[in-house]
Amino acid sequence: MDRLKAMQTFVRIVEANSYTKAAETMDLPRAALTATIKKLEAFLGTQLLQRTTRRLSLTPDGADYFRKCLEILQAVEDAESTYRGQGARPPRGKLRVELPGTFGRNVVVPHIATFCERYPDIDLVISLSDRVRDLIEEGADCALRIGALQDSAMIGRPLGSMGFVTCAAPAYLQRHGVPQAWTDLRDHRCVSHFSGRTGRPFDWDFVVDGSVVTTEVRSAIAVNDAEASVSCVLQGMGLAQVARYQVREHLTSGALVEVLAATPPTPMPVSLLYPQGRMSSPRLRVFAEWVAALVRQDADLQS
Repeated sequence: MDRLKAMQTFVRIVEANSYTKAAETMDLPRAALTATIKKLEAFLGTQLLQRTTRRLSLTPDGADYFRKCLEILQAVEDAESTYRGQGARPPRGKLRVELPGTFGRNVVVPHIATFCERYPDIDLVISLSDRVRDLIEEGADCALRIGALQDSAMIGRPLGSMGFVTCAAPAYLQRHGVPQAWTDLRDHRCVSHFSGRTGRPFDWDFVVDGSVVTTEVRSAIAVNDAEASVSCVLQGMGLAQVARYQVREHLTSGALVEVLAATPPTPMPVSLLYPQGRMSSPRLRVFAEWVAALVRQDADLQS
């Protein structure tokens, strides 16, 4: 049994979630793929895949083996590209990217066609989620992260710094007045953003005379989605602290008004996170350069 070929077959089946679809992409009979997986499972001494009436699923051992196969196949491809002159040719292959939901939809995805046109041989797989997941467990090549990095086992490449703004709808300010200092917030209603992981509302912070002060706010409503926060503040439900890039059009049009501009919220770092050694991949290198340039072009992400 060619173990490398068996790994490639196993990965293709998992990605297609179907023996039949994988066989079509590999131009092989389905029976050949079934036989390969049976031999591989016998060799490893464990079951990798479970088949139900509707779909395939990985066993716990299968999920672990799948992640390791991705790493091994990536390493083989990178090594071969070095000695076969692949570095001089356009990068190719599958690239798995995780993006925060709101940031990905508003900043990255609207421009993704330019990347795909520039690198047509790269097959992008983009996951949009605000849930922080383990890159290695998920088989991702890289992820954009907003805020302080927690995983010291990963490499973090700084891309920018996301600016935030405290704002409200004119109708709300007419009813409740304009706060003149952050201490006035105790008399105001606010749209709070709470953590989907802990359920706890995030405190608000402000840069006051070069120092950061943090305060709790009185919530009119609490949501765990940035786009929902913008929708609520547009409806005049209270003050909100949101990323400036999300509301710049509303600020320009007058649909929202910035308040407490002299004491802005603290910005949050924007980083590209990837496993150690993964940047040797040509396709990840070009994506990293492309997304870094994209972030640099946005003044609201360079606070």
